[in-house]
Amino acid sequence: MEHSVKAFPMTAENEHYIFKLSDKVEREHVNYYTRYGIEIAADLYYAKDIDKDLPHKALVIGPPFGGVKEQGPGVYANQLAQKGFIVLAFDPAYHGFSGGMPRYTGSPDTYVEDFSAAVDFLGTLDFVGREKIGAIGICASGGFALGAARQDTRIKAVVTSVLYDIPSLAGSVKGEERQKQLQAGSKARWTDPEKYQLMYPEKPADKIPPNLNPVDAEFFSFYGMKRGWNSHALTNITATSFPSFMSFSVTTHLDSISSRPVLMITSEEAHSKSFTDEVYKKLAEPKEKLVLPHGQHIDFYDNVKIIPFDKISSFFDKNL
Repeated sequence: MEHSVKAFPMTAENEHYIFKLSDKVEREHVNYYTRYGIEIAADLYYAKDIDKDLPHKALVIGPPFGGVKEQGPGVYANQLAQKGFIVLAFDPAYHGFSGGMPRYTGSPDTYVEDFSAAVDFLGTLDFVGREKIGAIGICASGGFALGAARQDTRIKAVVTSVLYDIPSLAGSVKGEERQKQLQAGSKARWTDPEKYQLMYPEKPADKIPPNLNPVDAEFFSFYGMKRGWNSHALTNITATSFPSFMSFSVTTHLDSISSRPVLMITSEEAHSKSFTDEVYKKLAEPKEKLVLPHGQHIDFYDNVKIIPFDKISSFFDKNL
């Protein structure tokens, strides 16, 4: 495949959404560029009866680590568009239908830029109020959304859903194991810069493989099976990408977000709850943490009966 920053064409034949679009919602395929020159493929959602002569509140939604817009972000966008928001769900640079080579390249900085580039695009729409743009980050995008908001003051409010702090997790590796991982990622730049690990099957599986630990089994039940399977979400990042995650943070200097509000959502059952608890401590006011009694981590990707859309909607109605 020729190296290119151009996005790949998305057609009715190759798109694969894990949810049914509401008959009250319009979805448009759109494209725009990041400041690094990578073309982003995204979906714009809005209610069919919306008045485009008025400036509306808008949201940008980022996917879980390795995920794409046709999964969780689309689920959120479909629901929130029905509540009157203009919503943009994107494929991160180097992922999905977005451009960039090698495929599955990633770093904290590129994932943060994805949010700001989305705000750039929303600000070009006549029916979006530039002072009324918020961000939602699902799983790892929770950290990247906060990382974007700490430096991009155009993001006026943030919601994180079952946040996963991937850079912090990668950076927690110490000693000899850290050196081994750094060496492997560094040498891969010479030997195989496009190398990545296929984590999920090329077709949806009928059952979870044996001997997976509980967390991996939970993720497999979404990404590896019919529930959330997508051909563009079978891996995370290239081997050459890991050193950047081990050396940078997206959850420092979070006091820079104040006085813009943050709502963090998790549950008592979510295996990722500790990340929300730790990052919440770093935030300055105004902030709010909603801990629901039930719901696995992956339920906050697609389970519309678990995800508190009324709460999310009221938070942004109040703060945008």
